[in-house]
Amino acid sequence: MPTKHCSSSLCKPLFSLCCLLLRRLAGVRHHRGRNVVSSNPPPPPSLSLDRLYGRTLVVDVEAWLLRPPVQEFTYFMVVAVEAGGFLRGLLLLLLYPLLCLLGGDGGARGRAMATVALVGLEEKEVARVGRAVMPRFFLEAAAAEGVEAVRAARRSVAVSSTFPRVMVERFLREYVGVDAVVGPEVRSVAGVVTGLMDEADAAEVAAWRLRALLGGEMEEGKAAGATVGLVGAGRRGGAAHYLFSRYYCKETFTASEADKQGWRPLPPGKCGAKPLVFHDGRLAFPPTPSAALAMYAYLPFGVALAVSRIVALSLLPYRVMFLVGAATGVHYRLVAGHHAPDAATAAGGGGRLYVCNHRTLLDPVVVATALGKPVTAVTYSLSRVSEMIAPIRTARLTRDREEDRRNMAALLARGDLVVCPEGTTCRKGYLLRFSPLFAELGADVNPVALDTSVDMFYGTSTMPTTKWMDPFYFMMNPKPSYRVEFLPRAAAVAPAAEDSGRRGDSIRVANRVQRQIGEALGFELTGMTRKDKYMMLAGNEGIVAAAPIKTNNWV
Repeated sequence: MPTKHCSSSLCKPLFSLCCLLLRRLAGVRHHRGRNVVSSNPPPPPSLSLDRLYGRTLVVDVEAWLLRPPVQEFTYFMVVAVEAGGFLRGLLLLLLYPLLCLLGGDGGARGRAMATVALVGLEEKEVARVGRAVMPRFFLEAAAAEGVEAVRAARRSVAVSSTFPRVMVERFLREYVGVDAVVGPEVRSVAGVVTGLMDEADAAEVAAWRLRALLGGEMEEGKAAGATVGLVGAGRRGGAAHYLFSRYYCKETFTASEADKQGWRPLPPGKCGAKPLVFHDGRLAFPPTPSAALAMYAYLPFGVALAVSRIVALSLLPYRVMFLVGAATGVHYRLVAGHHAPDAATAAGGGGRLYVCNHRTLLDPVVVATALGKPVTAVTYSLSRVSEMIAPIRTARLTRDREEDRRNMAALLARGDLVVCPEGTTCRKGYLLRFSPLFAELGADVNPVALDTSVDMFYGTSTMPTTKWMDPFYFMMNPKPSYRVEFLPRAAAVAPAAEDSGRRGDSIRVANRVQRQIGEALGFELTGMTRKDKYMMLAGNEGIVAAAPIKTNNWV
C-alpha cells in the first residue's frame, strides 16, 4: 500500500505537467482554474477614411504608398541607368548579390545602393531624373488605398526612410498630393553628388517641417489629436519613427502583410492629384534584378538588330519595308479603310497633306512606307545624324509663322507633305494641342492616326545630347510595333478676306482633326503644348536655334 500511494502521488504531478505542456502547445493556458484559449494581441483599429477628414496625416512611403514587395533595387537601377548610363547600371547589377548580404531593416543596403547609383553624378542630373523619370515608376507601384488616405486628410507629410528626398519628392507632391516630404538628403560637393545620404539631422529636419506645416498648432511633447500616423510594421529608428512616435501622432495605424496583399494599383488616368501626361527616360519596364539581367544579356543583340533594321529602312524600296520589318520583329498594323495607300495625287497638281499625331521621329517614315511612295516631312529641330539617315526628304522650319507657311505651301506644291502639328512626342494616351498652321495651306487634310508600342526602350527623349539616338532606341526593342490608320478627309479652310477670319477657321479645323484622331485612338484630348512638356520635364521651353530651311534629297 505505501508503495502504491507513492506511485500515485508521483504520477499526478507528472500527469498535470504533461497536460500543461499540451495546453501550451495547443494554445490553451491555465488561468485561475479555467481553461482560456490564448490569442494573438488584439489588432490595431482598422483605418477608415472618415477618421482622416480634417486631420493631419503622417504617412510612411514604403509601408503605405507603395504596393509590396518594395524592391529598392528597381528604383536605384532607374537612377543609375538614366542619370549615369548603362555601365553604371551594370556595376549596380554586378554588386547586387553582395549588397543583399547587408541587412535591409537598418537601411544599410539602401544606403549602399544609393552610393553606387549616385556617386560622382551631377546634382542637376539627379534632380532631372527625380523630376522627369521617377514619378512614372512610383505611380506604377503606388497603392490606391494609401493615395486615397492622403487625399482624404486635410494635410499630409510623407516620410521615406529608404529613398533620398530628391528621388520621391516630385512623385509625392505633384501626383499624390502631399504637402511636405521628409527623406534622407544626398550630400554633394561643388554640384557633384558624393553618394552619401545625410541622416544625422533627419529627425530634427522632419520635426521642423512638420511644425512648419502645422503652423504652430502643435508643440513637441504634447499629443496632437488632429495628427494620424500610418506606419509600417516593425519599422524603427530614423526620422519616420520620430514623427510616428507619441510626441507627434496620437493615433497610428499599421498595415499588416495580409492587408497589403489585397491593395489595388491606381486606376489609369487617376493618379492622385493629377494624371501623368509626360515622362522621360529610356527604360520602358521596371528594372527588377531579373529584368535588368535579361536586358544586359539582350543588349549586344539589340544593338546589332537596331543597326540592321535602320540600314534596311534606309536603303530598301518602300514596297518591301513592311516585309523586312516584320521578318526582323517589327510589327506593323495598317488600317486603310478611308484612304487607299496608292491613291493618286490630288486633283489640280501638287501633293496631299497628311496630318498625324506625333509618337516618334519615325512617324513620317512609317506613313511613307504605308503609302508606298516618297513624302516630305517638316520638323522644327532635327539632328544632323537623323537627317543623314532619313530615308525620306526632310525640311526644317524656322518658327516664324508666315515664313513657315510659305515654305510648307511650296513643299506641298512639289509633292506629298507629312506634318505633326503636336510639335513634340507624347508617350501616354493623350493628344497635345494641334497647331493650326497646317490648316492654312488651302489643301484638304488627310488625318492619320498613329500609335506605337515598345517593350524595353522608349524611342523618344527630351535630352538634346541624346535625341539623335531616338530611332536607334526604338529599333533596339525586341518587338516594336506601329499602328497606322488613315481617317476620313477633312475639308480645307476657305480663303478669308482677313487674316483673323482665316485664323479662326484654321483653329476649328485643327481642333476637329485632333478630335478625329483622338477618337480613332481612344486618346484623351488636352490643351497642352510642346512648351508645357519641356517646362515640366527639362525646365526649359525646348527651343533649339534652327538652321535655315534645308531639304534633304534622300529618297
